[in-house]
Parts: sequence; structure tokens; C-alpha cells
Amino acid sequence: QLGYIIDTVENEYDEIDFSVVIFGSPGLFSNKEVYDLLDEKMKTCKKPIFPVLPSIINVKQEIEDFIAKGRINFPEECVLGNAIVKVYNTPKPQPEVVEQPAVDVARIRKTIDKCESGYLEIADYNELLDAAGISRKRSVEVDKKEDALQFAKEVGCGKDVPLVMKVVGPLHKSDVGGVTLNVKDLDTVSKEFDRLMAIQDTYAVEMYPMLDGTDVYIGAIRDEKFGHQIFFGLGGIFIEVLKDVQSALAPITAAEAKQMLTKLRGYKILQGVRGQEPVNIDLYADQIARVSALVQAAPEIVEMDLNPLLGNPRYVTAVDARIRIEK
Repeated sequence: QLGYIIDTVENEYDEIDFSVVIFGSPGLFSNKEVYDLLDEKMKTCKKPIFPVLPSIINVKQEIEDFIAKGRINFPEECVLGNAIVKVYNTPKPQPEVVEQPAVDVARIRKTIDKCESGYLEIADYNELLDAAGISRKRSVEVDKKEDALQFAKEVGCGKDVPLVMKVVGPLHKSDVGGVTLNVKDLDTVSKEFDRLMAIQDTYAVEMYPMLDGTDVYIGAIRDEKFGHQIFFGLGGIFIEVLKDVQSALAPITAAEAKQMLTKLRGYKILQGVRGQEPVNIDLYADQIARVSALVQAAPEIVEMDLNPLLGNPRYVTAVDARIRIEK
């Protein structure tokens, strides 16, 4: 009967993925025939069979013989259940060849080869982002007030197009008061340009139209033993306060990134809460995969931060970046 039941599950019930055979003994008879049948079915059946053989004293020898054939035994159901839960939540093994988004490797290598070790200039890291297909804001870098005012006029500042102004030079812009948001008129552009240029180590001001969306983050760090590790999660101050990030070794696909995003504690924020627009998860996952592809093409990158990217249903765009290379 046991063999018939196993065969029926194997051949007639597509909705059943595996069998659990629980078979104990009071010790009055041998279970060898049953365990031999289990061994045979485990060899021939495509669907997994998990044996739960609880009588580890009454039929000790038969269970030892069964295990000696290369089988395993779960002495009780809860042990099996615990093992299945752990396996279920384990990511699927990566394929030998991981499909990455197409990036312009020649353009990436040209930029990396001409740069010296250290943090890249804005023009250089923008070139890398563009070559990898990573969405970024379109900005200008100015060191003269008249150029700042000219750009503001061209994009419509004062006509319902607010600007962002940031210092160029200091590494941690917010810490030195080097970021001004929602600049709405030319008078403010002029005053903020003077203020920002007066900040220590500043040699220019970056300007771009203000974007909206939820702050998200993508980063990468190179480990000498394991290669690049990719990090992603909520961005801006959230990453410093909540530290709610997921990480994976490169290469990582968009499908893997999308699945890992659901494990963030703040995933509901990405889905949109209290009337806030959701982040386009497909676009976000694609940007994560593109960062992975970029560091694969440029192993000289030892540190990379896109923080924040602004995400909404229409775009996921990097508004601040930092890339350091070592040769």
C-alpha cells in the first residue's frame, strides 16, 4: 500500500510537490522491508520523499541500515518542518552564467583608465553612470555667479521650476550645510551661490531641477576576498537611522534584487503609504543590477554610493553619487 500511495502522488497529483512518510514501530516486527521500499522509491521518484522514522530505539538497526545507504532520517515532524522552512527561505542557487544588463564596457574602461586612484570628479562618475545605463539627474557645475543665474533662467527658475544647489568639493555635503533645496527665484540663487562658495573646500556649485520621490539607496564595496558586495534599501537619512538594507555579492540580477527588496522592513514605504506615490520596483531592481554590471566591468571601483536616488512610478534617478577607485 505504501508503494502504491507514493506512486499515486508521483504520477497523478501535480499539485503535490513532495511526500512525507511517517512510519514508526512498537518494536514487535522488523521495518526493514518498508525502509528498503522507501530507499527504492527515493531513487526512482522525481518528487522528494522525506522520511520521518520516529522509532529510533525500537528499530534502531533498521534505521541505521537505512541511513548507511546515504539516506537521512527526521526523528520527528517538527525537525522536518524546521528544515523545510529554512530551505524555503533560502535564495535559489545562482546560475553559472548570470545575465546582466547590457552596459557600454568600452566606454567604462576608457573612463576608468584615464582616471587616477581616489574619488572621481563629477564629470567622470557621470560618464560611468551613463555608460552603465544608470539614470541620473541632469545638472551643471558652475563657479561663476553669472553662469548660475543663466542656468536658472534657462530651466525656468522663478516659473514653478525649483532648483537644488550643492557644493562641489566637500565629501559630506549635508554635514557642512552644502545643500540647498527648493530654490524658487533668482535672488535666492544669487544669495545661495555666494553662501555655498564660501564653504571650505568648495570650488564650484552643482545645480539641477528638483526631483521628487522616495529616497532609496544603492551602494557597492569591494572586498579583496569575495569581490564586490552590492547594498540597497531606503536612502537619505533612512539608511543612517534605520540601517534597513539588503546586500548580495555581485553579480546580481534584477529578478534577484526585486525579490530581496521585499525583505526590507520598510518595503511598505516603497509600495506607497499615506497617499505617497510608490517606487517603481522594476526600475529600482534594474538600477541595482546595472550597478552590479558596472562594478563587474570596472573592478577598480572600491566604493560606490548612489544616495539618494529618488523613486516614484515614473523614474528611479540618482541625484547624488560618489565613486572611489584604486588601481
